[in-house]
Amino acid sequence: MVNKIVLSMALMRILSGSIEIGVALFMLRYNDIERALVMNSSLALVGPIILMATTTVGLVGVSEQLSPSRFLWVAAGVTCLLIGILKK
Repeated sequence: MVNKIVLSMALMRILSGSIEIGVALFMLRYNDIERALVMNSSLALVGPIILMATTTVGLVGVSEQLSPSRFLWVAAGVTCLLIGILKK
């Protein structure tokens, strides 16, 4: 039996990968640099959103097992990742 949390995280990653592949196929179909740049830029939003959603689901799943101090360390790590990804 697959854990519901793990299944949710895996499905979100499959969705993210499917979106990436779909956009790549659209880029090839339209064969236009400007459209490809717009599509690529829109993917910059998908990655962090999926990262946050997957991490949130995982943290909810392990929240009972983590002490408050360890939970804060995990939250700090995720915050650092997001700052690194989203900072321009």
